[in-house]
Amino acid sequence: MPLLWPAMNDTGEPGALPARVPRDKWERPEVVIWGAHGGAGTSTLATWLQPAGDLGAMGPEPDPLYPADAAAGRVLIVACRGTAWSAAQATRAVAAVRSQGGHVAVLAVTGDGWPEPATAARRLRLLEPQAGAVIRVPFIPGLRLADEPASVPLPRRALRALAQIQAAAGRNFPIW
Repeated sequence: MPLLWPAMNDTGEPGALPARVPRDKWERPEVVIWGAHGGAGTSTLATWLQPAGDLGAMGPEPDPLYPADAAAGRVLIVACRGTAWSAAQATRAVAAVRSQGGHVAVLAVTGDGWPEPATAARRLRLLEPQAGAVIRVPFIPGLRLADEPASVPLPRRALRALAQIQAAAGRNFPIW
């Protein structure tokens, strides 16, 4: 994980921490997650990837506005499902971010328990060069019964996907 402040004192000597971290010298370790559509798993991912902000879902308008002010200075994750329609929505979301000068660090494709259709896989493959990483988060059956996503024990595949998202976002925080 990058340091939250430069490892030097107020005189610029390395090795000592400053008495006070100047506002313009610290990094926010949190990520923000924007859903390409409702039900993309944005809130669940935000719960698992704390500290994280949930920007909600992209609006249905033809040229959606990316909430650049809310994401300013933070790593952006776009979430979608593994369906053809979701992949089309993810394409719109990534285009909206890029058209406003933003960068998608991770496109998180949350599983729904069904195989990913070929159309969705092709659309998501086309997004790979436009995002830092495209990572698939597997379906977790326990989420269907849980009131709180943090209470669900995660299978190894899900933990691996979350670790990949953390790494692609430039963080090496443990998941729990």
